[in-house]
Amino acid sequence: MVDKIVEILDSKKAKDINVISIENISILSDYFVICNGTSSTHIKTLADELEEKMEELGQRCIHKEGYNSARWILLDYGDVVVHIFHEEDRGFYNLERLWADGVLSYKV
Repeated sequence: MVDKIVEILDSKKAKDINVISIENISILSDYFVICNGTSSTHIKTLADELEEKMEELGQRCIHKEGYNSARWILLDYGDVVVHIFHEEDRGFYNLERLWADGVLSYKV
């Protein structure tokens, strides 16, 4: 599922896509996929495209947060939690630093 999510985000020009494996350090999820968009419109487009394509694959989003503000949209797919940030907010929250004990699976 992670590879498909990264592929979908990359196809819509998501910036700085990182995948962090957290399965050995948290019960929240197995992976975080973190990326950013260039504007509120771009961030919403990334979230919309991801939801649509994942539903086509039979994967429903369990929980969604932040869509209206479009500064940090979280899409929870159970084993994978996707964080789509505005560039400034990503730097401020710096999830990569907070979850530094996780293994950076790959960066696109």
